[in-house]
Amino acid sequence: MSTCTDEIGLFSELKTRIDTRQARIGVIGLGYVGLPLVQLFTEANFRVTGFDIDQHKVMTLNSGGSYIYRIPPTEIQAARSRGFCATTDFSTLTEMDTIIICVPTPLDEYREPDLSFITNTARAIAPHLRAGQLVVLESTTYPGTTEEVLVPILETGNGCGLKAARDGTVNGADELFVAFSPEREDPGNQTVARRDIPKVVGGLNSEATELAATLYGTIFNRTVPVSSPAVAEMTKLLENIYRCVNIALVNELKLLSLRMGLDIWEVIEAASTKPFGFQPFFPGPGLGGHCIPVDPYYLSWKAKEWDFQTRFIELAGDINNAMPYHVVSSVSRALNQQGKAMKGAKVLVLGVAYKKDIDDLRESPALTIIELLQKDGAQASYNDPYIPFIGKGRHYDLQMKCTPVEDVGKYDCVLIVTDHSDYDYQWIAQYASLVVDTRNAMRGIHGDNIVRC
Repeated sequence: MSTCTDEIGLFSELKTRIDTRQARIGVIGLGYVGLPLVQLFTEANFRVTGFDIDQHKVMTLNSGGSYIYRIPPTEIQAARSRGFCATTDFSTLTEMDTIIICVPTPLDEYREPDLSFITNTARAIAPHLRAGQLVVLESTTYPGTTEEVLVPILETGNGCGLKAARDGTVNGADELFVAFSPEREDPGNQTVARRDIPKVVGGLNSEATELAATLYGTIFNRTVPVSSPAVAEMTKLLENIYRCVNIALVNELKLLSLRMGLDIWEVIEAASTKPFGFQPFFPGPGLGGHCIPVDPYYLSWKAKEWDFQTRFIELAGDINNAMPYHVVSSVSRALNQQGKAMKGAKVLVLGVAYKKDIDDLRESPALTIIELLQKDGAQASYNDPYIPFIGKGRHYDLQMKCTPVEDVGKYDCVLIVTDHSDYDYQWIAQYASLVVDTRNAMRGIHGDNIVRC
């Protein structure tokens, strides 16, 4: 018979196992969020198993290799020496004490949330659950996903009558703990250590919150407990909407500044000297990455359920989504001033990752820009020291190989989309016949062949 003692026992047992580093950690989704988590937990002397449906990733990791530029093979090998292994076999989830879900949450063709990765993962997890486990969702999503989508699948799919622990109810020996903790990965950030990024946690009940805080407290220097999974989900959206709206603002001001003959970068630098009330954001060719271009639409979609229109979010999205079109129009005008047409022009796109010095293509504006250039008849090529090949993604199918940067002189236009530190911009300015710069990479370099976009 289920009793409060059973519930306390499950909670205490798992908390003790976490505190003593005896808990086994399962991480589902071994990408830009999941793999860094694996590193942190193995460094804290936990035994970690990674789960992924991609057999190539699993084989690469188990052989001591890596597929993420900023995580060298030596770090995977170090994790392996501490007991890390990867697998596609979800049946071994039963052996895990905690299960952390780090799967994508993209948008569909109508810019509405695509939760298929979460729901499919939940269905794969459910049959292998056992009482006393902690399940944490890290995938960015709209408020309510954990309670309204994840938990029902876990409860109905496990076949053992397991229920997620909730405040005010007692399931005792048939209980598991569920929480949401938003990822805060920033690929390429070399200034803030992952351990120094506070970890927000919101459990379905107080015990789940405490367990999640205890778990993450072993690898992060600070945890921030909140009252519910929905609050934690909303926290992540607020962080990214804040950035989305402010980037849209400076993108719009950049367009105005170009017409007025002002340098928006100089304006931002001057405004940044104010020691209060201002935080700099920078314009660019459009938004990239999994978070900022995607997450705001999760909230705007959810808001409709409450008969509410998120006008700031939608306006910011419109401005940011229009930036690749502005870039291509600028290329066309720049070519025209040199007496060349876009059709048939050879254009080299420098940098296709969504931001500098990383190998991440997710939602990169460069992909849209290349497609628009091709649509207008240009012969588009690209160079990116971190991305040797662009194949097929959810919204593109380019099948392009990286071309040598040394060939800049062969192109009618060199278009800087991502300002990687690897590039010698002074050399590019010297040998390219035309440079269109979307990132202020040519700051301090002057020439009639340079167009700032």
